[in-house]
Amino acid sequence: MDEYNQKLIANVHPVNWVNPQPADNYDLVVIGAGTAGLVVAAGAAGLDLGLKVALIEKHLLGGDCLNVGCIPSKSIIRSSRVIGEIWKAQNLGLNVNKNVVVDFASVMARMRQIRAGISPHDSAARFKKLGVDVFFGNGRFTSKNTLQVEDTNIKFKKAVIATGARPVKPQITGIEQVGYLTNETVFSLIQKPESLAVIGGGPIGCELAQAFRRLGAEVVLFHSSSHILNKEDREAAEVLQKVLIKEGIRVVLNCKLEEVVTVTEGKRLYFSVNGHRDSVTVDEILVGAGRVPNVENLNLEAVGVEYDLKEGVKVNDYLQTTNPKIFAAGDVCMNWKFTHAADAAARIVIKNALFAPWGLGKDRLSKLVMPWVTYTDPEIAHVGIYAEDAQKQGIEVETIKIPFTSVDRAIADSEESGFLKILHKKGTDQILGATIVASHAGEMISEITTAIVHQIGLSKLSSVIHPYPTQAEAIKKAADAYRRTLLTPRTKKILGFLTKFS
Repeated sequence: MDEYNQKLIANVHPVNWVNPQPADNYDLVVIGAGTAGLVVAAGAAGLDLGLKVALIEKHLLGGDCLNVGCIPSKSIIRSSRVIGEIWKAQNLGLNVNKNVVVDFASVMARMRQIRAGISPHDSAARFKKLGVDVFFGNGRFTSKNTLQVEDTNIKFKKAVIATGARPVKPQITGIEQVGYLTNETVFSLIQKPESLAVIGGGPIGCELAQAFRRLGAEVVLFHSSSHILNKEDREAAEVLQKVLIKEGIRVVLNCKLEEVVTVTEGKRLYFSVNGHRDSVTVDEILVGAGRVPNVENLNLEAVGVEYDLKEGVKVNDYLQTTNPKIFAAGDVCMNWKFTHAADAAARIVIKNALFAPWGLGKDRLSKLVMPWVTYTDPEIAHVGIYAEDAQKQGIEVETIKIPFTSVDRAIADSEESGFLKILHKKGTDQILGATIVASHAGEMISEITTAIVHQIGLSKLSSVIHPYPTQAEAIKKAADAYRRTLLTPRTKKILGFLTKFS
């Protein structure tokens, strides 16, 4: 509990906070103060329409993103990226001493400082100033229009469930007794583990495996599938997988983790691959193998809200639960478990719950075009559909791939292993999806997302001037590649004819 964590707690769960006297009846009550809950509460109250809004949080305002997710992880990843650059320095003609001393405690202190510095935006004081009544405690429904926080009864006209999700508990014999880290605990480390086993080759596992390897830990990454990031484009995942192996991470695929025991040297994991049993001993184990929704202890039965322990609260396309007066948003009900997805869903809830009389003008979740990024090095960014999705939907598509070996800035940066892949509807320039593998793919994907949202085709993108040299020039190259497909023999004859009169 250093000065940074003290500042964080003072903002997101003040120790001297006294819950307010509740209003007679709230227009909107929000349970859960992660991204979705905060956006709903701030959006409804910030309209200055006199709406009475209550926000309930049992732990920390800001939820996973601020406290144990995006902000701390990206802060640590930033430090680890410097090590990655030093490792690549020789390729850039620089003789840098590779025996860099990593001050792990300072890396983590910087993370805590950044987190504390951002926390006022999510603070109880800010939301109180916005006119939101902030209640700390466990909220549970007690009747069709009432819920309880600790010993306080709160009446509402409409409610929003935004309780988020938590890490899956691994079903591995002995792991509970031995102990393990998750994203909820790993950022409390102040001493670097010399060796780390990461369970799960999804985005969280890959990001933290690479970060801890670069910060000096020996890392073993366990994944049950045949390649990491198995929900991503296979080529993109293979690029990253090769990078992780090159950087010294032992990647164990198609594995089944069987047992964990404590030994003198640390924590020993027994696993099998294709029937062959093996083991590895490490200082710490980090589990990043999925998330489950927080639906317990809400007494959802009291208000007729259906839910599933694995899938979460059941909602329709308008984010209404089976009780039309109660909505849900974020990780508790959505497959997209991203901060920006929760933000977008919260905006849908505000409109549909408060500004769609008789159901008119409601927004749909399915209309969202959702980009996402895995913040490894290189980053993998995606938006839209994959080729397999198009095939299932009966859509004929064509793919344009621009390898970064043909992008001058990528060559100058020694980052040629990446690529851009754009999927467009066959016979048209309509963009259906894209995947980018690049150091800053997350910064590049928004141009394509904008094109999809506003139905800007490849032909128009071809006319957009991109600064030279940039890696984003790959997007223009893809658009130009599409334009060249329009040069049919007939088109060439017409163009040749025109030149005679010009």
